[in-house]
Amino acid sequence: MRLGLCGFAVVLAWAGMSAARAEEPLPGAPAPVVPSFVEETASAGIDNVYKGEWEYMVGGGAASFDCNSDGYPDLLLAGGEQPARFYRNASKRGGVLAFTVEPSGLELDKVSGAYPLDVDGDGITDIVLLRVGENVVMRGLGGCKFERANEAWSFAGGDAWWTSLSATWEKGAGWPTIAVGSYIDRREEISPWGSCTDNWLLRPAAGARGFDAPIALKPSFCPLSILFTDWNRSGTPSLRVSNDREYYEGGQEQMWKVEPGKLPALYTADEGWKYLRIWGMGIASYDLDFDGYPEYFLTSMADNKLQTLAVVPKDGSSPKPAYADVAYPSNVTAHRPYFGDDLKPSTAWHTQFEDVNNDGLVDLFIAKGNVWDMPDFAMKDPNNLLLQTVGGKFVEVGDKAGVASVEQSRGAALADFNLDGLVDLVVVNRNSPAQIWRNTTAGAGGWIGVKLEQDAPNRDGVGAWIELRCEGMPVMRREVTVGGGHAGGQAGWWHFGLGVITSAEVRVLWPDGTAGEWQPVEAGRFYVLRRGEAPVPFDPA
Repeated sequence: MRLGLCGFAVVLAWAGMSAARAEEPLPGAPAPVVPSFVEETASAGIDNVYKGEWEYMVGGGAASFDCNSDGYPDLLLAGGEQPARFYRNASKRGGVLAFTVEPSGLELDKVSGAYPLDVDGDGITDIVLLRVGENVVMRGLGGCKFERANEAWSFAGGDAWWTSLSATWEKGAGWPTIAVGSYIDRREEISPWGSCTDNWLLRPAAGARGFDAPIALKPSFCPLSILFTDWNRSGTPSLRVSNDREYYEGGQEQMWKVEPGKLPALYTADEGWKYLRIWGMGIASYDLDFDGYPEYFLTSMADNKLQTLAVVPKDGSSPKPAYADVAYPSNVTAHRPYFGDDLKPSTAWHTQFEDVNNDGLVDLFIAKGNVWDMPDFAMKDPNNLLLQTVGGKFVEVGDKAGVASVEQSRGAALADFNLDGLVDLVVVNRNSPAQIWRNTTAGAGGWIGVKLEQDAPNRDGVGAWIELRCEGMPVMRREVTVGGGHAGGQAGWWHFGLGVITSAEVRVLWPDGTAGEWQPVEAGRFYVLRRGEAPVPFDPA
């Protein structure tokens, strides 16, 4: 992969501006500013524990979303056998992190994951709870209160071991299409292999307010992460499925074509899809090389994968779904602990791209943790924080940054919880307390935060692309998705680091293909991007 001029110019401008540096990845190239994180778990009021027996060895998701319209991301953390826990964000802008436990209606037990999504298009965020048993969709009532809506919306919750979710709006649909991934059949013996239960696709009911009967996605191979993503920029997202090879027989990684009015169909080898088997646990996507197409980071046990299109057609035609693995040259295999003497292979879960030092180059977080006393894998397995550098290579700074927890981490969320322009971090751990860190990086670069708004049904613009450009630099792009990661998702502000740039232009490519106008924005501000309007500054005060 090539690194665009945007990152190069930004990092060069940072040369000599900070004494806190990572090791240089290229001769003569300035290293990125090493971020600083301070753990504030106890003082912030976070006291959640994700616990349970073997049915909860996976899952443990974190969801962040604003449920009272104050701009600050609130939190829901999965509890496993005990009730999920909702935390209202009581932080002040730029201050220490503070959360308050409040009853919300979301406090169900057997929750493995949670995803925010405005299902009914009323402008109030709803929550889909993944559970061991019946999934439950919770309608947002405003003021951080929620109620069960399975029956009102004909939402089939099923009775399985649910581990992953993604959502999109198909063209012309008044309700979202939701895919849910199921793990092994907990009612049978785990051995022999081949015990994966069916994943489901829930599409809108024709002419009704709610969902049709679920469509089984066969074959299903025990996914721990799924993601609707417009991989070929066709305007019609496909469903990537990352499967855990521990429990399937003859399976592989998958990508489904989900086209309006048609039954879902798998991409095949004849179409370019390459056979790949991993212990698939998490997916993160970002256009790392500024070519207009997203790369995909896939977490696993042992080495992880970073996929980029093998061939990008120069004639403007659609690419084939053939991917090359560039994890090794990019230094993101993250295949074993990077400190200590427990040098067995790592186990990776939630993963997410965010610019944690605001230098204009997106970085990569990976939550790590042994599944359950598996002797062939590391027990003391620190979380990774990999900073992108000039040339597109990443360097490990998790220990230097202060986020190298060796608990059995699972889900996580990187979000700006105190709205100071620095991305903070919360991690859910299995059988030990969740942890939260405030980003306190001195000398970080500039930034903007944006949130999309359009008319119903898809008010948050799921499936849109946000583009940001500066003079003389390539375009930075983010796809607005629901899904990926591990067992949890986020809604709200989308973050861009700007380095020393003080102003830029932003536009939205809306899900129906309409391209908004390029609009000027200033660094250090939040903006609401309403369809057909100029950016509206948001003041958290």
